[in-house]
Amino acid sequence: MSKLVVLNLGKGDLYKGFPDVTVQLGLTNDHRAMEFRGSLPAAPEIPQLYRNWQILYSALYRYYGWSVRLEIEETDVTNFSEVEFNDLCEELSFRINIWLNSGQFRKIEQKLRTQLNPNEEICFMIATSDKLLRRLPWHLWNFFEDYPNAEIALSPLEPQRQNKIYIKEKKLRILAIFGNSKGIDISQDKRFLEKLSNQAKIKFLLEPQRKELSNELWEKGWNILFFAGHSYSQEKGVLQINQTTTITLDRLKHGLTKAIESGLRLAIFNSCDGLGLAEALEDLHIPQVIVMREPVPDLVAQEFLKHFLTEFSSGQSLYSALHKARKRLEGIEDEYPCATWLPVICQNPLEAPMTWQLHRKILTTKSVLTILLASFLVTSLIMGVRYWGYLQTSELKAFDHFMQLRSHLVTEKPDERILIITIDEADIQYQINKGMQMRWSLSDQALAQLLDKLSKYQPRTIGLDIYRDGTVDPKYPNLATRFSQDNRLFFVCKVATTDNDGDSDGIPSPDGVPKERLSFSDFVADDEVIARRQLLYLTPPPKSLCTTEYAFSLQLALHYLNKEGKTSNVTKEGYLQIGNVVFKQLNEHTSGYQKVDASGYQILLNYRSLSSVEKIAEQISLRDVLDEKIPLESIQSLKDRVILIGLSAPTNTNDYWKTPFSSSAKQKQKQIPGVFVQAQMLSQILSAVLDRRPLLWWWSGWIETVWIWIWSLLGGIIAWYYSKPLHLGLAVIAILLTLFGLCFGIFILAGWVPLIPPVLAVLTTQVIVISWFRRSHLDKRRKLNFNHD
Repeated sequence: MSKLVVLNLGKGDLYKGFPDVTVQLGLTNDHRAMEFRGSLPAAPEIPQLYRNWQILYSALYRYYGWSVRLEIEETDVTNFSEVEFNDLCEELSFRINIWLNSGQFRKIEQKLRTQLNPNEEICFMIATSDKLLRRLPWHLWNFFEDYPNAEIALSPLEPQRQNKIYIKEKKLRILAIFGNSKGIDISQDKRFLEKLSNQAKIKFLLEPQRKELSNELWEKGWNILFFAGHSYSQEKGVLQINQTTTITLDRLKHGLTKAIESGLRLAIFNSCDGLGLAEALEDLHIPQVIVMREPVPDLVAQEFLKHFLTEFSSGQSLYSALHKARKRLEGIEDEYPCATWLPVICQNPLEAPMTWQLHRKILTTKSVLTILLASFLVTSLIMGVRYWGYLQTSELKAFDHFMQLRSHLVTEKPDERILIITIDEADIQYQINKGMQMRWSLSDQALAQLLDKLSKYQPRTIGLDIYRDGTVDPKYPNLATRFSQDNRLFFVCKVATTDNDGDSDGIPSPDGVPKERLSFSDFVADDEVIARRQLLYLTPPPKSLCTTEYAFSLQLALHYLNKEGKTSNVTKEGYLQIGNVVFKQLNEHTSGYQKVDASGYQILLNYRSLSSVEKIAEQISLRDVLDEKIPLESIQSLKDRVILIGLSAPTNTNDYWKTPFSSSAKQKQKQIPGVFVQAQMLSQILSAVLDRRPLLWWWSGWIETVWIWIWSLLGGIIAWYYSKPLHLGLAVIAILLTLFGLCFGIFILAGWVPLIPPVLAVLTTQVIVISWFRRSHLDKRRKLNFNHD
């Protein structure tokens, strides 16, 4: 952001003085400015010095035979020396400084020095309509020796802002006119422009007819107008567009007006004596014109254009590019004296300087505050809505989708520490055919035989995931003994609930089983009976027939891990720790869970990534065990395993559950027996403690808030930056895909971070920002139209 200084000389002249001089100081894109007032005395010697300088300058380029982009007129000067010319240059510089250092003006200079930084870019405009003042080499003022980044510009006394319609393109559009080239070489100018063809769309007109030039000006969307050839200024600026046609710009007035209205922001006349051309375009309110003050030698014009285009196209500001290109001419001033005096920019102070990236937007303070405020309000609103649980359903569906997608991309092996003995319809019929007395799906006789056969295989832990309230049949005393004495054998009961499901008081445990081998089989399920959480501990209600406090999966895991030397304890924060692994407890507000019942000790269930939930472990049917049809390799691997015994017969149990995979295409609304969910829960604990398999983790509430705010902010910036619907749509798709990829990538690493809230934040913030900027734009257009009228 550069400083803007406008030195308004008013209606005076060098013969009468300037009684009403004002200086305005501000930023180039800010209309608020400081204003200083003063005056300048008359300096009648300067006009004569400058005329003498012009005469000697003309004689000099004639003497050296420079190729000058001007039809040369004869002069009376035939005898002069370079020493005389240099002395005249010094005298002119001296007189200009005496004039500008006068007492009436020195106060203004001192105030400027207190406000300007020597290191900042300064656009110093001279506002005057006096033709001689516009020709003076203002850069010779010794004030600028202390401000090396300042560049002089010329400005009209009463600038006006033109109501323009900018045609937004990916590249700048340049209309390059090459006029009469008799006696000069403008081919280098064309080469310099052609090098920019990958950055800009360039239309070359070589010695065009007036009609052809006029038609091109009426084409919409030119951003830069370039001319090389012969030109000069008398009462008006004159161009030689071809070898037979010489025109003034007023003969192209309507075409130029249309071009400016359609986005023409800069005209470059790399030709001689162009101030008359600049004045004509200033009357049409063009933002910027670059011209040569006096006749310009070919080499000077070529060197200036080369350096200017290099700097400007590389991202330098317009003033910085012109400043550096003009300074570079210093290197050829031994051959071409006063080359640095020639280039000058004429600027409408009501227009911002053009940039090469014409449609690159700059974040103003107002835009930043708007985006920040919108993102803050949207984030606050979404966090509030989320806190009250209105986004929970969609967030849990996103969780399920991640689980399903992960199972396709990441494949885990079944847990080899677990064996599941299933009891299906065929096993029940098998017991009936054997004449066994059936009270449950697993008769006492079948259970006694099963435990006898399993005993010789030496499993470490046996879990019976079947309710068996009541006493054991007296016919099987060994079974009752096992119930009371076999420390490997664990049973389940059901804790009392408040639901009217027929088991409101729960289901008790079998008689004779010690409390330390009893556990509850209850799940915590979300809407639609989906098991995403694992309940490890609870306090049964007083009325419950099941009084145990520990979950079936936890009891089995602790018994199995005890032999591995992994014991449990409670951390100072109150979390369960087994070995070195801490099982972080869910609370009422945990990631996608908001306002959820978090009673007891719950953790997230990180299902194993398998093609099917039921493939968590090896399975053998009850009848195969009783008939000793177990494969030899399975028999050998039964030692030290956890044996789960459970029902898989759909008509004999209500213990069926949906999982995050139930809504997938392959398992649409599929429910699975509870024994497989128990196996998933057991495997999670064993794998976390023994294999360092990560448990699902989540961020704290304030980190999630920052996460959502960042995406809301990005959504606002994108809405501000892209104005075309297609570009905005593609940007929105890109940012949402990036968000999804990040969330899923973190999920693969066992992290559950918000997806749905930031998606809503991105879209909502964009709607607000777009609406605000459109309204602001319409207000500006109405104001401009009102002022224009």
